[in-house]
Amino acid sequence: MKIWISHPDAVEFLGPLPDGADLAFLPTPSSPLPGDPAEVEFWVPPFLSGGSTTVLLPQMTSLKVVQLLSAGADAWAAKVPAGVTLCDARGVHDSSTSEWVVAAILSSLRRFDHFARAQAEPRWSYADVTPTDELAGKRVLVIGAGSIGSAVARRLEPFEVSLTFVARTARPADGVRGVDELPQLLPAADVVVLLIPLTPETTGLVDKAFLAAMPDGALLVNAARGPVASTDALVAELGTGRLWAALDVTDPEPLPLDNPLWTMPNVLITPHVAGSVRGVLRRGYQLAGAQLRRYAAGQELVNVVRDGY
Repeated sequence: MKIWISHPDAVEFLGPLPDGADLAFLPTPSSPLPGDPAEVEFWVPPFLSGGSTTVLLPQMTSLKVVQLLSAGADAWAAKVPAGVTLCDARGVHDSSTSEWVVAAILSSLRRFDHFARAQAEPRWSYADVTPTDELAGKRVLVIGAGSIGSAVARRLEPFEVSLTFVARTARPADGVRGVDELPQLLPAADVVVLLIPLTPETTGLVDKAFLAAMPDGALLVNAARGPVASTDALVAELGTGRLWAALDVTDPEPLPLDNPLWTMPNVLITPHVAGSVRGVLRRGYQLAGAQLRRYAAGQELVNVVRDGY
């Protein structure tokens, strides 16, 4: 069984390989092919890979499994051929992305972005923005009730917040509301966190009406995918100064240097780094190794992507 992975230094994390496994490395789509792609059965593409990597799929006529290292599968879901099982990295990014969400909320509310700019001048800026806002007592609406959402909840609970979760479909037994309830939920949210996958249904979810429904001074946190939020709508609403935003993802990426979001004092931007931590390859390839052993044993795979989720 031929297996291609993307990170030679992560082999140790795979664990024991099945009998007959033939492992080779393709670090990037432009790297020399390590063999005939038509013979590959199990493929682990690079982390955060997308369109430039999926071009190899038509050549992989024996492919059975694509195991992603990312939690999002939007770049792959519509391109993987019939008969190939696509699996995401659910669980791999729970700690890192939830850490980013909490850090982004605290940094925005406590104005760390402002103080960092003042330090670069340098300038003692106590009187500029103090007293700052605080997280304690905030009403937090989390849109996306998957494993990352659960990890965010665990990390926010000590901050004395009230949490409401929204998913594609309501789950009353779990206290999860449906996305159709957002018009009623948004006006009561101090912080709105986006963690949903990018699908045709979620593209542009955050539009003019969505933002208009958020109360004055509320904070939008996007740790999902850039196209979940309309960039034009963000520029228009955030440009008024009525709302705040912390964005790890934008549409497009990289965000053009002339986009007004860069210079808005109420916007914190990081360059899609929520999942880019030192432990990601270890966790990702531990998952890939377990999946590989399941596949070789004829067992059901986990994290199978269906309908973009």
